[in-house]
Amino acid sequence: MPETPLLQLRDVSRVLAGRTVVENVNFRLDRGAVLGLLGVNGAGKSTTLRMIAGLLAPTRGQVLVDAKDLREYPEALRGTLGYLPERAPLYAELRVDEYLRFCARLHGVARNASAAKVDRAIEQCDLGAVRQRLLGNLSKGFQQRAGIAAALVHEPALIVLDEPASGLDPLQAVQIRTLIRALGERHAVILSTHLLPDVEACCDRVAILHGGRLLHDAPLASTANTTMRVTLDTSIDAAQWQKLPLVRSAQADAAGWRLELQPEAAPSALAAAIVSQGWGLRELRVDGASLEQTFLRIASAEQAAAA
Repeated sequence: MPETPLLQLRDVSRVLAGRTVVENVNFRLDRGAVLGLLGVNGAGKSTTLRMIAGLLAPTRGQVLVDAKDLREYPEALRGTLGYLPERAPLYAELRVDEYLRFCARLHGVARNASAAKVDRAIEQCDLGAVRQRLLGNLSKGFQQRAGIAAALVHEPALIVLDEPASGLDPLQAVQIRTLIRALGERHAVILSTHLLPDVEACCDRVAILHGGRLLHDAPLASTANTTMRVTLDTSIDAAQWQKLPLVRSAQADAAGWRLELQPEAAPSALAAAIVSQGWGLRELRVDGASLEQTFLRIASAEQAAAA
């Protein structure tokens, strides 16, 4: 029997002020997976996340957590969910550890277990150096870390993050992505973003929302990792690439080679094949253009249809 998904959306729609903001969305999230919910501003991402977090009820359809309808069992499922909205609800006058103890109590953590859970959240989010500082005096990056810590202090199975890297400088954004990837080892995570690097760095799957509808849902490997950038120490031609069964096409440019892999081909298998050929592998990396092309194709097709 297949494992029951931790999260499942069944024909979920939401109508606000007579306008359909989210329409018939279906997807699932398994335990230990990180899903990137990608879309332009206004695509319906935040509304979808609020329904998953139980802050909004679907107008139609079901949000199932552990096979239970969230609308019917909100209290029973409260401890299963952790949610960080786009603007973290921080109290500037509280210290980091005070704030996390407060959040633990809100989530029903027993008083005798609170200290250990707060310490663990601080460790996971690398907040030890600032645990005694006021939230209002922290940088935006540390404030986002504190918001993520608040979402996981009660150790939920599912963590829901809405634009956690928004407004951060490049270094802070990289640090938050690294944190989210680490969280995926112990929790299921759903990450809403309009930034392609967030998805490429953190996620196992990518779901693309546009105009409130889900237009793409697939493993990231089949969306983005089919296109690779390769630099070799040896000069070869495209015909030699075509002899490798896992290569669909090869194109040379000033930076080396751009390879389109077969749908089921893994980058690790390509690396092994290059080494076995003795071509001298210098660099192998994902070409993010594939995910970008998928995203832009969906957005542009919808705009053309609306015109």
